[in-house]
Amino acid sequence: MTAMKLVSWNVNGIRSVFEKGFETWFQAVKADVVCLQEIKAKPEQLDSRFIHPETFHSFWHPAEKSGYSGLVIYSKKEPLNVIPGLGKSEFDREGRVLTAEYSDFFVVNAYFPNSQRDHARLGYKLKFCDEMLFFLNDLTRKKPVLLCGDFNIAHREIDLKNPKENKDNAGFLPQERAWMDKILSQGYVDAFRKFNTQPEHYTWWSYRPTIRERNIGWRLDYWVTNQEFSSRLKKVTHQTQVMGSDHCPVTLELKP
Repeated sequence: MTAMKLVSWNVNGIRSVFEKGFETWFQAVKADVVCLQEIKAKPEQLDSRFIHPETFHSFWHPAEKSGYSGLVIYSKKEPLNVIPGLGKSEFDREGRVLTAEYSDFFVVNAYFPNSQRDHARLGYKLKFCDEMLFFLNDLTRKKPVLLCGDFNIAHREIDLKNPKENKDNAGFLPQERAWMDKILSQGYVDAFRKFNTQPEHYTWWSYRPTIRERNIGWRLDYWVTNQEFSSRLKKVTHQTQVMGSDHCPVTLELKP
């Protein structure tokens, strides 16, 4: 086992973020694994600098619909295996889960559905959440799991700036928060909260003027691992200074 750095980031369009300094950030962060969500592109639409950053392997799971959703994992070490999707076409066609297997753990890169302003996709999201937990439990029978990505859920009141005003809004609905309670009650750990229990640590901010500057945000992006593996966790940080998306990268470091 070796020390590792892994990063998760909802880039809100990979082509857009490449125009905003992504390559400079990518080189500077010196990660072993980089998981991106909401890439909004298919590999055949991109040039080589997106496809194969120097010294990295890349694995893609785009959505069928153009300009929508989709995932990529960049990995210095070639995984033993890569699994696109959950094995459920209603979710897999939207490019929402991509798993890389390494010698001593799995990395699951996920982009959870948004329930939508009118809650029209809440049922779809909750079904996805249940399938995700089933998938994780199946993987953990083989080896530990690191789940990362944009969950589109702020778990507790501490995880968003204005909880009372948002109690009926997508991302902070009781059913969504209850799923977070459920997964954490089944032997999984919210990695960031293992190290930091303070308020006002967010990963997403509206694009509206001054919102990010005033830190009126939500914590929607997570690293989650099973309890037995949590002793390998060294540090989890929000790279709030990194611009280019309405989300910021979340970095996880593993001890050897």
